[in-house]
Amino acid sequence: MIFLYITNEFSVDSFHQKGKNIYRVMRGYDATKARVPYLSGPYGPALLNDYPKDIKKAVRVMPTQALITLGNNSFNEKNVYAVDPSFFELFSFGLIKGNVSSVLKDPHSIVLTETTAKKYFGSTDPVGKVIEMDKSLQLKVTGVVRDVPSNSHLNFTMVMPITNYTNEEWFTKWRNNNEFVYVELNEGVNPAQLEKQFPTFMDKYMGKDLAQMHAHFDLALTPLKDIYFEESSSFDNVKHGDKKVVYIFLSIAVLILVIACINFMNLATLRAVERSKEVGLRKVLGAMRNSLIGQFIGESVLLTLIACVFAIALLLLIMPWYNGLLGYSLAISWNSPAIYLFLLGVILFVGFLAGSYPAFFLSSFTPIQALKGKLQLGKGGAFFRQALVVVQFSISVFLIISTIMIKKQMSFVKSKDLGYSKEQTIVVPINNGDIYNNRISFKNELMAHSNVESVAMMSGEPGGYYDRHSFEVEGQHETYNARTEFADFEYVKTLGLKIVAGRDFSPKFATDTTGSVLINETAAQQLGFTPAQAVGKWIIDNMRDSNRRHIVGVVKDFNFLSLKENMDALVISPAEDSRVAVIKLKPGNVTAGLNIIKQAYTKAAPAYPMEYTFLDQKFDTTYKADLRQQTILSVFSGLAIFIACLGLFGLASFTAGKRTKEIGVRKVLGSSVQNILILLSGDMLKPVLVATVIAIPLGYYSADKWLQNFAYRTPMHWWVFGLAAIITFGIAIFTVSFQSLKAALANPVKSLRSE
Repeated sequence: MIFLYITNEFSVDSFHQKGKNIYRVMRGYDATKARVPYLSGPYGPALLNDYPKDIKKAVRVMPTQALITLGNNSFNEKNVYAVDPSFFELFSFGLIKGNVSSVLKDPHSIVLTETTAKKYFGSTDPVGKVIEMDKSLQLKVTGVVRDVPSNSHLNFTMVMPITNYTNEEWFTKWRNNNEFVYVELNEGVNPAQLEKQFPTFMDKYMGKDLAQMHAHFDLALTPLKDIYFEESSSFDNVKHGDKKVVYIFLSIAVLILVIACINFMNLATLRAVERSKEVGLRKVLGAMRNSLIGQFIGESVLLTLIACVFAIALLLLIMPWYNGLLGYSLAISWNSPAIYLFLLGVILFVGFLAGSYPAFFLSSFTPIQALKGKLQLGKGGAFFRQALVVVQFSISVFLIISTIMIKKQMSFVKSKDLGYSKEQTIVVPINNGDIYNNRISFKNELMAHSNVESVAMMSGEPGGYYDRHSFEVEGQHETYNARTEFADFEYVKTLGLKIVAGRDFSPKFATDTTGSVLINETAAQQLGFTPAQAVGKWIIDNMRDSNRRHIVGVVKDFNFLSLKENMDALVISPAEDSRVAVIKLKPGNVTAGLNIIKQAYTKAAPAYPMEYTFLDQKFDTTYKADLRQQTILSVFSGLAIFIACLGLFGLASFTAGKRTKEIGVRKVLGSSVQNILILLSGDMLKPVLVATVIAIPLGYYSADKWLQNFAYRTPMHWWVFGLAAIITFGIAIFTVSFQSLKAALANPVKSLRSE
């Protein structure tokens, strides 16, 4: 199961660029920050025009969302891509219906994925059907494409020509960055050499704008196959995987396989006594050692093959549950030879690994000893078996520590005071023309109700996206970079922020709308001011205009970003840029408050279904990947411990059986059941103790490394490691005690008579 996840995670984008040199153009704006993938409309054609010898194709991809109307039904489609007509020529998404070169040639055409086509048209052929987009654009379905694989960074439900927007004023401005540009380089072109020419390109087209903004932009090329695991573009609205997580789960899969192999080696070795006469007889009849080794490894490979068949059946059975756990559907390419080669490789490797030691051990018996039944496993064999148990339980303790630390960190993050009020607060996206144009009446409608405490229009809610702009600041010689928030006067009140110096925005001051800003404590500190000193200083947002605005107040730091990031500077301006409405309800009936919001939204944007989230649920979305890691790690840690305990149970059973006579003699000489139980359990638990001692420092190191992903971290208390040890010993004692107690309660007369 884990191997399937890992295979799926390695990006299908490598397939999409098979035989092609495809790159995504990235824009850099700060040498200390990662590049971003968003560019404006003119970039693609300009690159193709200026570098015809280097660039074969340039395709723009603008992710958007749209209201789709079909008859009396309306749907708010999230993953709509507006692209250049050569999109399907550049990428290898398989068209089921339609021609690759002409499917997007007509501006009024649209291509649907299989699932989307069924959603709108059922089993009817969708080609030729017309759907309406955003109440104005009539688009004819000209093609159907296979659903996008889950491990592609591109993720769309429908694709339309970008030519519907190319004449819009906002689209033609170089500053409006809202799309991706993919380029295919001609054969033999060195991307590094092409990148060296980009400064001239930027100066040619954006020199004046950059000088006005006191900014510096550069361009770079990222290979298509690297985008899926690209860390720098975590905020873009395409799909990304986490290579660290993949390697973590790969390690867990290998560790579980190792535990299972150790079990097989241990139990097969313990069965050596039972098979000793078979080995002796085969040797007497002329069997060579090599043929015996081949036989036993062959048996191991056969068992692994049978286990693989059962594993595939189990996989198909629990796939729906596992997809729910991951949050997306895994795709198994049963028609791909790579899957079968991979399974064959695993079968042979695991079969040989698990069967090698028992094979060499069994084939080494001398025929005389084996046929007489006087074979002894020896102290060396006992030490080796205990060493294997140590390895098993070291892995188990390590996984338990990791699981506890992830759970502890997630609890810490969830309970941390973020510095703003998030209870009874609802976030409604301003994501269509109707709600945007009627946002003021929408707000006034809400404020007229007694259930609503306050409403703020803003560019990003806490945990959402924040632009980074460059500023000129009084008393500063260098351009200052900070996160920006554009919000109305109710921002501080709605989020429950605290003013530590100065005042809040107020309608009492006529100049506040165009001449004031708020900053947070971190911004004041970075600028070299105390909060009180910062008040009154002027600041200019180079990215928007040249107007001086004065800092009228400083808000107490609040965690507007993920807790994986350090506190950053924030400039809050009342300039217009509404992307979300944040609505604070008064304590009481949340359902009634939601109904009020829905009624106001329906009045403002009747054609669009209202979408909303609760601000206090932002935790689940921000740390969704970490919560999934916690769940998956818990499941597979439990599986690893269970497999290790199966091995310990078998070892305990064998040990108790071999010491039957000793136990009988001890009982005859007066030993109590309790003494015998302690004797047998103590011997079996020694390797578990050693394993715990080994695993604790490894677990500490691993947990410390993982916690480095968070700027705010829970302390690693000693009790975490103590709890892991207690859990492990508790499970081991329970496992061993059953066989030990059975042996201790046996009638000594029967055991001595049988001996």
